Amino acid sequence: MTGPKGNVIPKPPSLTFEEAACLPTAWLTAYRMLFVQGGCKPGDTVLVQGAGGGVATALIALARAGGLKVLATSRDESKRQRALELGAHEAYQTGQRLPTTVDAVMETVGQATWLHSIRSLRVGGTLVTSGATSGNAVADMGLTRIFFLQLRVVGSTMGTRGELASLVSMLDATGVRPVIDRTLPMERAREGFAAMASGELFGKVVFTR
Repeated sequence: MTGPKGNVIPKPPSLTFEEAACLPTAWLTAYRMLFVQGGCKPGDTVLVQGAGGGVATALIALARAGGLKVLATSRDESKRQRALELGAHEAYQTGQRLPTTVDAVMETVGQATWLHSIRSLRVGGTLVTSGATSGNAVADMGLTRIFFLQLRVVGSTMGTRGELASLVSMLDATGVRPVIDRTLPMERAREGFAAMASGELFGKVVFTR
């Protein structure tokens, strides 16, 4: 299966093929969420909800490399610890009140964390959403808080070829690498998808031929 040659980005020698395979989806989505749609800049404080998934681990690593103060949440204590090891400055139980409001929230969980995300933002802050793994039937959207605090809610997914090139250059320059939970041959794909469905992973699942 091939695509247009104009879409190809050269793989630097510093990245393995397995690491490079993580970039066009989860890592590109995270890059765009933080630095394009979220407008985050060095010194900002960002909250990453649901540490553990492919996009969330990318968000933590890229935000730390980009000079942001990174807060992360997870229901799982071991994932909170791994988030700290990955680069988060602080990690909290899902839904726990934060000691301070943040400039931006990166939201991929949806229903289970949405209101906490809205409540965690400073006046004029930005929530960037790229998923709803816990569902999208949010009973309380926090609309009053959104308009009184003049919050921005921005959708985001994937990214452009130029953003992918910038992401690759950033990883090559900083040494940041995608977190790979496991690498499996295609005949064991069912096992990988089962791990994703159960949430029993930290990072990406890579399939090889």
